Amino acid sequence: MTGEPLVPAELASRLAQIKLLVLDVDGVLTDGRVYYDDAGGESRVELQAFHARDGLGINLLRSAGVHVAWISGRGCAATRRRAEELGIEELHLRARGGKEPLLRDIQDRLGVTPAETAAMGDDIVDLAMARAADIVACPSDAHDVLAARADFVATRGGGRGAVRDLCDAILSAKGLWGQVLDRF
Repeated sequence: MTGEPLVPAELASRLAQIKLLVLDVDGVLTDGRVYYDDAGGESRVELQAFHARDGLGINLLRSAGVHVAWISGRGCAATRRRAEELGIEELHLRARGGKEPLLRDIQDRLGVTPAETAAMGDDIVDLAMARAADIVACPSDAHDVLAARADFVATRGGGRGAVRDLCDAILSAKGLWGQVLDRF
């Protein structure tokens, strides 16, 4: 079908098994830059930009029954707000104890195995999630160490549609791409 993501057969068979997509935030859902205003104290504002296409991809995955979780070492009101808008039920900010234990806890609670999990990160701190996920993905502008380990490297950068690339690939591998297009 026109516009269907092209994924190698071996990877497609693994993507078809995905029931949980876990995303880092900064550098994956955003371009990794953090903007601060110049106000001091409690009135300080932190800004983040999220790509609308990533949001649609997440919604399409969720409507196909795939759980989506966000795990970030940082966190701000903008992240929380975007997660609420997208109905993200598994939001874990300021993950100081490490991302792998959080991911394994999410898997246990949802009854999802590592073989049914994909994780997308952009830097070496996200390598921990790779130990608990069968599919490791990253944006095109990820750190070289993570990109070398990744099973899936998006064609787009973080905050520029990288998550959508992965969502589309999962939907295609599950044989749902035609249904997605029929909805629109």
